[in-house]
Amino acid sequence: MSPDAGIEVRIWRGGAQGRYETFRAPRRENQTVLDIVTWIQREADPTLAYRFACRVGVCGSCAMTVNGKPRWTCRTHVSKVASGGRLTIAPLRNLTVIKDLACEMTPFFEKWRRARGRFEAAISRDDPLVPVSPESPERRAADAAIECINCAVCHAACDVVAWRGDYLGPAALNRAWAAWNDVRDGDRTAVLAAAGAEAGCGNCHSHQSCAEHCPVGINPTRSIAGLKRAGLAALLRGAL
Repeated sequence: MSPDAGIEVRIWRGGAQGRYETFRAPRRENQTVLDIVTWIQREADPTLAYRFACRVGVCGSCAMTVNGKPRWTCRTHVSKVASGGRLTIAPLRNLTVIKDLACEMTPFFEKWRRARGRFEAAISRDDPLVPVSPESPERRAADAAIECINCAVCHAACDVVAWRGDYLGPAALNRAWAAWNDVRDGDRTAVLAAAGAEAGCGNCHSHQSCAEHCPVGINPTRSIAGLKRAGLAALLRGAL
């Protein structure tokens, strides 16, 4: 299809009970899906609601469902995903839709809190710093999980989250794995207790959808498996 023919774009409008509306947008060289959404909001319908910030794959706020798959729209080129000159763009799955392409992110981040994915210092600011070798097994395990930017793509891709809304999900549990591997933390057992709770890591079915869709190449399934092993070991030695 030539650039002059443009591209047909179906975009979700409204809330959970909304509908798709169809627009015709111009086709450009090296065009991203976010470029398409922005053109529609600026040139066709200024009431279209969506989120974006950095436009270069750093913030993660522009994630949407593109032709059925969760993606960063700023890093997804139309030429790679448009089928027959058509795009269907929807909000992320497994999140409540506020309006159009914008979702409520509070429950997603609340799951991070429930998973204990935060650092609890074992020392005060007056104590000397504790060195951590970059070659240690714990540091390497944390390194493999630490680059998450909270885009919720893995959360949207997870079938278990779709089946069980209270499941902590791959992003929160991946963060818990990074926290567990921080040897400076003052209560690492609390991480395992939170991650192993009723809605925690035991619910993961290892489908690997999170790893398949993660834009930065993190494998949350591997992190969750690590939490399962660490939790079982703690249970066997009576620490949980």
